[in-house]
Amino acid sequence: METNRFETFIDAIIAIIITVLILKINQPAEPTLSAIWDLRVSYLAYLISFLTLFNIWYSNHNLFQKIDNIDNSVVWIYGIMTFIISLVPYFTMWVARNVESIPAETMFGLLFVSTHIIYIISIKAIYRSNPYNKFLQESDKKSFYHSGPLIMIFIGFILTYTFYRPGIYISCLIAILIWIFIGWRIENGN
Repeated sequence: METNRFETFIDAIIAIIITVLILKINQPAEPTLSAIWDLRVSYLAYLISFLTLFNIWYSNHNLFQKIDNIDNSVVWIYGIMTFIISLVPYFTMWVARNVESIPAETMFGLLFVSTHIIYIISIKAIYRSNPYNKFLQESDKKSFYHSGPLIMIFIGFILTYTFYRPGIYISCLIAILIWIFIGWRIENGN
């Protein structure tokens, strides 16, 4: 399959998910800075989820510029990824409204972990479907960097289950920043 239509389809899904995500955030109760401050957890949860979705879109955009074709396994893996990321608005608002809740934290963290893992699997599938692409061969050598965000999330799980309930929530923010940095480094050949 050629990548143009597929990339457009994935772009549209991510755009819809981001739109649903912002619509889930409550308006401030009144037009004051303190009312805005009261929603800080929601805004930070939105930022984490937005950055995750944007990073997937940005990485896919850069990757699809370097390839021409994908096979059916890539299509199915991306189908699974779109299912997983379609859950982002739901779990983002759950953790935003219950940041001290271990179940909400856990589900938010598991969503982030599963999104990251399926993203890594999708990248590997694209690499396999383009075995003669020199750019992909070089990028594949650097793929061990992708474990950094997962390690950060597991640290968050330890924090949440021991002494700091919002540990997963905060570690997701740090993990997405690591993920963006790693993608930037790989894209720029570092």
